[in-house]
Amino acid sequence: MAKVTISLDSDLAIEVMLLAGTRSPQDAVELIVRDYLERGHRTEARTGDTADGHRVADRRTGPEEG
Repeated sequence: MAKVTISLDSDLAIEVMLLAGTRSPQDAVELIVRDYLERGHRTEARTGDTADGHRVADRRTGPEEG
């Protein structure tokens, strides 16, 4: 498996480590990325495949209300 090296802000890495409950930044980022991918696959399974993405596009026509 190929490896990718990235740079992250140290505060961001520490916060992710605390939220993920890991002891290393690499483990935390891998966990977060895997979770993100799993959520994407679950969403695809519920809504259809990625070719159906146009169906769930943002359809707001007016200005956002606050």
